[in-house]
Amino acid sequence: MKLETQQKINGAMPRNCRAGLGFRSVQDLSTAELLAAAGGGDSQAWNQLVERYERLVWSVVRSFRLDEAASADVAQTVWLRLVEHCDRIRNPDGLASWLATTTRHEAIRTSKMQRRQTPTDFEFDVEDTTAVGFDELLVDSEDRATLVVAFRQLPEDSQQLLRLLTTDPPLDYETIAEIIGRPIGSIGPTRARCLDRLRTLMAAAERRDGAGD
Repeated sequence: MKLETQQKINGAMPRNCRAGLGFRSVQDLSTAELLAAAGGGDSQAWNQLVERYERLVWSVVRSFRLDEAASADVAQTVWLRLVEHCDRIRNPDGLASWLATTTRHEAIRTSKMQRRQTPTDFEFDVEDTTAVGFDELLVDSEDRATLVVAFRQLPEDSQQLLRLLTTDPPLDYETIAEIIGRPIGSIGPTRARCLDRLRTLMAAAERRDGAGD
């Protein structure tokens, strides 16, 4: 997370009610305990929340295919929203879904704003260094190039679905269905079709590579 973002978040966090963590490591705290501590202004608890869920936020952001600057703005806004609401999350175990849904709303809002604006030059000062790529979750390095080429040949909605299905931590089908605007019952069958198509594209690429040897 860039310094500017962290400074904004630090400024938004309350300073007069720091939650004590005692001798327990923040890595051992539950999401509910981390939210309570972060809501009280504990920076260690906040940093642990970010570490646990930053990959998920970036995975959802990337599924909307925004440019780098817009993606960074969305991610920053999502974390600021969590600062504002971390002591009011009613279901801490559902934080992954809350973050994913919040990210979706911000990504859609940003996308609509971009379409209304005249393109300008952006400064790409934030790099997504935390999100695990879809390819890294499925294959080893020697097969990665083939997968990336095949993955990019899929329709955008298929790419989005597969990215959302490989978030860390994983999202439930209900949240994914809400993000992509499909019935929950269609997620499983659509996933199977997307993976079949991906395998077909990879096999075709491997045959082409073999023929070229």
